[in-house]
Amino acid sequence: MIAVVRLILLVLFFIISTVAGLLICLVRPFHPNNVYIFSHWYGWMSRIFGISVEVRCDSAIDPAKPYVYIANHQNNLDLFTISNGVQPRTVTIGKKSLKFIPFFGQLYWLSGNILIDRNNKSKALNTMLAAAERINRDRLSVWMFPEGTRSYGRGLLPFKMGAFHIALEAAVPLVPVCMSSTHGQFKLNRWNNGKVIIQLMAPVALPEREQMNIREFAQSMHQQMQQQIALLDSELGNDYTASTIAAKE
Repeated sequence: MIAVVRLILLVLFFIISTVAGLLICLVRPFHPNNVYIFSHWYGWMSRIFGISVEVRCDSAIDPAKPYVYIANHQNNLDLFTISNGVQPRTVTIGKKSLKFIPFFGQLYWLSGNILIDRNNKSKALNTMLAAAERINRDRLSVWMFPEGTRSYGRGLLPFKMGAFHIALEAAVPLVPVCMSSTHGQFKLNRWNNGKVIIQLMAPVALPEREQMNIREFAQSMHQQMQQQIALLDSELGNDYTASTIAAKE
């Protein structure tokens, strides 16, 4: 019964949020705060799914400054969990094919997100250079998933270099965003699906271009994020939902 109610609410949410979002985008297309607003709409849905989300933002992050946010990407649930961590004046970079999904694709594009053609390396590179230019011109931040795909419980996958090249070209710091593991945590028919912690870590400035080994730097960021995710998982325990239920009993 819980699953049925949630699915009905999810369908209603998608319809209402998409229509409302498109109306907003028609009034102010590509506005720098569109993505922030819509992300937090989706993030609010975590409550419907019985998930408690805590966002921790390092005090060194200045909302007035642009960054490249790099976050771990686990599964489809990210749409309703890690979206709570998106900051003002932030856009994402997504596949060009998203543009052709009816309604959602148009909303994604008009929100101001950057679309990239992953099948064409030359075009992809030009898009990333344009993203760096947009960061500086419009004082925007960019949110990326450097793994390039969902991990589905396989741990933090190796990073692709796109996010690091953009940060290097734009000369802005990186902000690692770590979310506790959610693989296997959510059940549609379970009332309490536990807690998720999202940690926005302190900004990390890139070394000077002459001293930069981008792959070594990416590997260092990977290790730091891996350690932070492990700490968050350790804080929550192996099975937050089970321990919560046991405590109540």
